Amino acid sequence: MKHIFNKGKVPTKPTLLLLHGTGGNELDLLPLAGMIDDEASVLSVRGNVSENGMPRFFRRLAEGVFDEQDLIFRTKELNEFLDESAKKYGFDRDNVIAVGYSNGANIAASLLFHYQNALKGAILHHPMVPKRGIDLPELTGTSVFIAAGTNDPICSPQESEELKSLLEKANADVELHWENRGHQLSREEVEAAAKWYHERF
Repeated sequence: MKHIFNKGKVPTKPTLLLLHGTGGNELDLLPLAGMIDDEASVLSVRGNVSENGMPRFFRRLAEGVFDEQDLIFRTKELNEFLDESAKKYGFDRDNVIAVGYSNGANIAASLLFHYQNALKGAILHHPMVPKRGIDLPELTGTSVFIAAGTNDPICSPQESEELKSLLEKANADVELHWENRGHQLSREEVEAAAKWYHERF
């Protein structure tokens, strides 16, 4: 997978896994990593799927309708890429925090839904429920921050609440942060995510 790895100043800190939104690339979320923890290592990944020339992490059939087979395949691909990258770059595989926006937040949520130890935590900006009707792995000790918009046309408030509930049923520690906005990524929610991160990690 096309990516950037920047070694952090403090090796004991988590590695931030950056996952862009539709049409983005591995450069998009680097400023977020700086706002969240400028001493942590960063692994920023570009999605392997192209939708009309726009990079994505998995295919969709329509707006808000995921290609579930591709989602499962791409989630496995990303999880294996994390395993390989930890060996290649020498970071702690058990200390990875995903920072995802929109499509990137969805694949990060899918990692949590499908793999018990894929992530130590996740900051999900405007995620959807990646897959319904499955049993989640045991997520005790996993912390998740969800940033949601009260007027988000792509991801309804009910969807955000459902994702929180599903993760909590798997024993994850979840904080749901609301902004009175739509689907855009706002500075306020990134600042709230940074505060949440520093309280836990």
